[in-house]
Amino acid sequence: MSSSTIKTTINNQLIPFYPYHIDKSTTKDTSELFINCIFYYFCLSKRSTNIMNTIATQIADFLKEFTPFDHLKFEELGAIASNIRVLNLEKNKTLFQINDSLQNCFYVVASGVIHLSVIVDAEETIINKCHEGAIFGLRAFFAKNNYQMTAKAREESIVYAIPIDVFKSFVNNNTAVMNYLLESFAANNPASGATNNNGNLNTDSIRYTDQQSEIQFFQSLSYNTAPLKITATNSVKEVAQLMSETRINSAIICEQNVPVGIVTDADMRSKIATGRFVITDSISKIMSKPVVCVIENVSLAEAQLVMLKNNVSHLCVTQDGTDKTMVKGVVAEQNLIAAQASNPGVLIKEIKKSHASKDLKQIRIRLTNLIQSSIQKNIPLPHINNIASEINFAILKRAVELAILDLGSPPARFAWLSIGSQGRKEQLLLTDQDSILIFEDVAPDKYREVKDYFVRLGKKTTATLEKVGYELCPNGHMGSTISWCKSLTDWIKQYNNWMNTPGENSNDISSIFFDYELVFGEQKIEDAFTDVIYKNAKNNTLFYDFLGNDALRKNSPLSFFKKFIVEEDGPNEDKFDIKTRAIMPLVDGARLFVLSDGIRGINNTYVRFKQLAINDPKHAEIFLDCAEAFLTLSKFRTLEGLKNENSGQYINLEELSKLDKEKLKNALAPMKELEELIKSKFQLTQFS
Repeated sequence: MSSSTIKTTINNQLIPFYPYHIDKSTTKDTSELFINCIFYYFCLSKRSTNIMNTIATQIADFLKEFTPFDHLKFEELGAIASNIRVLNLEKNKTLFQINDSLQNCFYVVASGVIHLSVIVDAEETIINKCHEGAIFGLRAFFAKNNYQMTAKAREESIVYAIPIDVFKSFVNNNTAVMNYLLESFAANNPASGATNNNGNLNTDSIRYTDQQSEIQFFQSLSYNTAPLKITATNSVKEVAQLMSETRINSAIICEQNVPVGIVTDADMRSKIATGRFVITDSISKIMSKPVVCVIENVSLAEAQLVMLKNNVSHLCVTQDGTDKTMVKGVVAEQNLIAAQASNPGVLIKEIKKSHASKDLKQIRIRLTNLIQSSIQKNIPLPHINNIASEINFAILKRAVELAILDLGSPPARFAWLSIGSQGRKEQLLLTDQDSILIFEDVAPDKYREVKDYFVRLGKKTTATLEKVGYELCPNGHMGSTISWCKSLTDWIKQYNNWMNTPGENSNDISSIFFDYELVFGEQKIEDAFTDVIYKNAKNNTLFYDFLGNDALRKNSPLSFFKKFIVEEDGPNEDKFDIKTRAIMPLVDGARLFVLSDGIRGINNTYVRFKQLAINDPKHAEIFLDCAEAFLTLSKFRTLEGLKNENSGQYINLEELSKLDKEKLKNALAPMKELEELIKSKFQLTQFS
């Protein structure tokens, strides 16, 4: 056996016991390796306990230098570290790959580099590079289906495998750690912009048609935070009277505010009404014990699983999820039913059954509440966007369907497209409507009759949506207006004019018409429409000059001295226009580059930047920074809108903390680099 083979074998055996493994740079020959081998195995056999304690300390020391482990106590890190497996991966060694079954751990890079990749157009595409301290493999922590990416060592690497069951016991009640893991899971999944062979987005994000369990994991749960607490000496009669007076269907039996048992109305029926026990007996005789407990921030899915596993109808909420700490509340089956009523899948089913705008309006209100609670729970914004877009589009589609039910069958095939923020699936708040209607070409003598029908269809649809809460577009950019309700040929002519002679009709062109998504109707009509756009966009210098200048013409968000530029007068005086000065330049830039690169089927600004980073590795850092900036700015706007029940366009800087102001200012930093990249790529030197 060669020296190098022996050295590799010994290192592989001893690597879990770092820092005692052999240093490759100092090991000289086979005889020395053999002596070292005997010595180390002697150490392991005679001093294994001390060595393992030292190893755990070394790993804990390493972990505490990185987020989120720095939010844990050192003794907690030590307990976690003592259960960690240490893996030594050779170069190009695969840890797991796409469609592999989930493992019972997630991973931290101790040294080396791990590449995370997906398959795009039959080729492996890297979506992230994990260096020292980076976390990956979190799908096993949050999801149930197989891995959606491949993890491979780029160079010889050491990886810590952290058992999920062990880790969860320490972090279930640690909001900072859980939030970080959620954000890492969102950042390290293929929703970053990878596409499959059909040009559709591959995503680990939540899709509510077939991934109900995932959204339920994130979905928060409301429960009774003032439960009825009694002592074991109370009689059944006393407890029954208390339950009746308070209208609470359960009581927690406590000793020094720690749960020792639970009794429910079902116990009263099955044990008292049947005569098995009498009402003068102490409650301890009929209580159930031990109490099944959960943590304070338990999710819908977790609560459901615990109830099913233990065959109970009530859960006791405690500080740490055990029956050894203070009672904080009670989760009842009714709480799960109420939570499921706001589940996206349930909302979509209700939308499909709705027959009036008032029903759709109530569902849209519930969506707003769901968005607000999701943000408060720090669910990553891409996931929330997926929730909102699925439900928004279901409402839009139902509005069109109700109009057809009223008017009768359409005289021709058509496509209703949402444009602007709706078309980009970025509409978390109730903003105005933007849409166009395209109907197939018909015989000239039928044209007027067909167009009249679709204009009426547009008017009924937009009227329904207005009653739901979506305001009419002040510029008339809606399928209900004659200008935006046309045949396919007329729309093709319109786009030909816009794109080939943009300067001549600059008042008519609007960049939002290049952000669209099919809501209802024929996919083939949208495809034909899209083909024309990308054919016109190819090497169209004049068009990109126009769009590029338009993107760069937006007002600067910061002054020369890095102060926020606010409105000088009007109803929003001294407020910061986050939409016009911060978000729209990013939206415009992302649109400009995807049109130029011929990227089809991706409308969302965040996902566009992620895809651009994959397509253009040279400028990937700029695009990734812009993607994160867009999420940060969107969250600021959404919170402002939810707080004031408006579009959130104008931010009151006085109401922001110093930390939030810095966070907002930092999110504006990538805009300058994006501006320079636009100038460079499209050779823009003079701006009108």
